[in-house]
Amino acid sequence: MIEISVQNLEKSFEVGEKLLDGLSFEIQSGECVGIMGRNGSGKTTLFRMLTGELRPDEGTIVIASGRRIGLISQIPHYPAGYSVEDALRSAYRELFDIKRKMERLEERMTAHTPKDTLSEYDRLSTAYEVGGGYEMDTSVDKICNGLGIPRAMREQEFDLLSGGEKTRVNLARLLLEQTDILLLDEPTNHLDLRSVEWLEAYLKQFKGTTLTISHDRYFLDRVVDRIIEISDGKAELYNGNYSFYLEEKQARFNLQMKQYKQEQAKIKQLSYTVERMKGWGINNRVLYRRAMAMQHRMERIAKTERPKTEKNLRARFGEKEFFGDSVFYVKDMAKAYGEKQLFSGVELEVEGGERIAILGDNGAGKTTFLRCLLGEETLDAGKVRFGPTVRSAYLPQVIHFEHPERTLYDTMLYEKNCTPQAARDRLGAFLFSGEDVFKTVGTLSGGELSRLRLCMLMDEKVNLLILDEPTNHLDIAAREWIECAVEEYEGTLLFVSHDRYFVDKFATRIWEIEDGTLKDYRCDYAKYRSLKENAAIRPIPQTKKPEKPQKTEKKSDSKALEKELRRLEREIDKQEQLVASLEEQLIASATDYQALLRLGDEKQAAEDALSALMEQWEATGAALGM
Repeated sequence: MIEISVQNLEKSFEVGEKLLDGLSFEIQSGECVGIMGRNGSGKTTLFRMLTGELRPDEGTIVIASGRRIGLISQIPHYPAGYSVEDALRSAYRELFDIKRKMERLEERMTAHTPKDTLSEYDRLSTAYEVGGGYEMDTSVDKICNGLGIPRAMREQEFDLLSGGEKTRVNLARLLLEQTDILLLDEPTNHLDLRSVEWLEAYLKQFKGTTLTISHDRYFLDRVVDRIIEISDGKAELYNGNYSFYLEEKQARFNLQMKQYKQEQAKIKQLSYTVERMKGWGINNRVLYRRAMAMQHRMERIAKTERPKTEKNLRARFGEKEFFGDSVFYVKDMAKAYGEKQLFSGVELEVEGGERIAILGDNGAGKTTFLRCLLGEETLDAGKVRFGPTVRSAYLPQVIHFEHPERTLYDTMLYEKNCTPQAARDRLGAFLFSGEDVFKTVGTLSGGELSRLRLCMLMDEKVNLLILDEPTNHLDIAAREWIECAVEEYEGTLLFVSHDRYFVDKFATRIWEIEDGTLKDYRCDYAKYRSLKENAAIRPIPQTKKPEKPQKTEKKSDSKALEKELRRLEREIDKQEQLVASLEEQLIASATDYQALLRLGDEKQAAEDALSALMEQWEATGAALGM
């Protein structure tokens, strides 16, 4: 059944410039469709027309009869004093009306209640039950837990929330409304990884129709089954997820380019022949007529438009050669805000060339950790020491320029102290060309601010690059530009990101901040996800590297070391028994593929833990002079 039909849609906001120009597509009931296109291509405008907020200049939009549409980008205005809980429960406005009617009828009921009143009560009771009235509290708790809306936030006043928190609450309200058609405009913005994964699972079992605008390529791969790309005001249709879209788009580009080149070669050959025959036909009317017939034939050849290629980012990070083994190390690092302990007892060492992703829920302390490393936040305990040849560059999550009134051109001249031509060249490499360079910094979008800051960072000679949410506010093309630059960078990379596509592409080591601790996974993102999905697998607990003990004659120190040595020997014995037990289970599960995978991971983790214990035992024994 066709749920949404869009035919020949046209929309202009400026005279002579059509944003949408003959946009047409159909969406079947139950489909999950990704809407793609560059920033400014008309995606959000399309959503506003689907909800009736905007009217098209030309064309028609037909929504199946009786279908309710919910749009995530619209944040309602609630009465003053409305709490988050009130906002969430506004999704059940119709059910509350039914409940009030039932209560009024209950007040009038007696032993001799008329039959029509009882019938009305039964009808309302059935509607209340079918609508989920009796599961209301459970549904609210389930969706709030999934989207990371804690009880404390639910008690806050809605107007006091940040923009990201309001978006998250509105998404929860929209899901509670149980609309037939969900229009999601960048639904993964402001969500941490856990909430994004919960949303993916929810959408996979959602029985209605979903249209989603997203620059989250991982999300598009896992959720959508069809993609509509808006390009030059028209719709390009792809029957698959994001990975299919990439392959199919390249295949279509290659085919169109091949056809274009063949046509151009044919036209060139015909043009040459026509000109020669015209020359010969000056004194020969037959040849001249043939030449004109051939020219008309040439004009009737179907012209294939030359396929357009995206402008490429023509820049890379400057690099400073790194000498030494350790880029930086962290010892006994701790930081808390009030009673909330973000992390404590952190012991880490980073070697040259590592690519480390910092993951964790919103509010876990990822950005604070970066700021502590850079000395922008004061540590509660511990220390950070960088290698003598380390030079770092930092891209913060919130981009701020001290002089937003300056143009991009002037900003480069003043802050980078470069020549006018160099300023133009560098801005052009980051796709700021023509009149764009005379925009004031204060008028730039979030994505343009990130691009400008990156433009300035890439000129610096660095061997430690620190990025905090580098792909925020960027469309897919801009994300790919950054990825190209990062891919060529050979120094050490440390970054915070909720963009799983970016994390999966670059991370060779994962630091996870959770429940006040930092866990170190020396693996890529795919392995990290595998470890997290197996409840039995846990990261090796952090252990402090034993420092070389100072020579002392105190007997108490010697006794403490002997006690530690005996404890380690007991732990090693237990760990060896665990490894032996897992080996036996592997043999017994030889025909069970899933069990073999799980047990193999468990055995590897157990052996790694055993190796760590052995290293501690050897160091403690050396301290005792064994």
